[in-house]
Amino acid sequence: MKRNKKDRQRLLIETIKGNPFVTDEELAEKFSVSVQTIRLDRLELSIPELRERIKNVAEKKFSDEIRALPLDEVIGEVIDINLDENAISILDITKEHVFKRNGIARGHHLFAQANSLAVAVINDELALTAKATILFTRSVKENERVVAKAKVAEIDHAHDRTIVEVSSYVDKELVFKGEFEMFRS
Repeated sequence: MKRNKKDRQRLLIETIKGNPFVTDEELAEKFSVSVQTIRLDRLELSIPELRERIKNVAEKKFSDEIRALPLDEVIGEVIDINLDENAISILDITKEHVFKRNGIARGHHLFAQANSLAVAVINDELALTAKATILFTRSVKENERVVAKAKVAEIDHAHDRTIVEVSSYVDKELVFKGEFEMFRS
């Protein structure tokens, strides 16, 4: 159903407020207009693009919650966190993350995303990686989005240790898996 511009823009604002993670493509489909029309509407309404909206939501929601390191030191963008339970971050692989000759992401970026998420999920002022066991299951290429999911598997207060398992995916395919033994104060 076609709407006039004013109605569409009002509904666009409501939709993005309800789900700041909605893509321009999803909005275009919802309102039966082109992606370019959605981008022009967002520009006119001063609504930032998806990446900026995700960052803004994360900063508002998690900046007071994360204790072990500043939010801006987490590699990738934290989109959900429950301290000492679980966390999720996303990392869009760009030209700066890949080898020039083959477009494959350098492994240290995937490790850094997982490791910093393992630190961030710890509910303590101090969290350091004591040991990590990692496995890369497939290469990640430029323009792919890596979603890292951290889960606290065990908290050993007697030894000041926490085990955090992190699995990273592109779409639904596992690309990295790590178990991080974290020291906490």
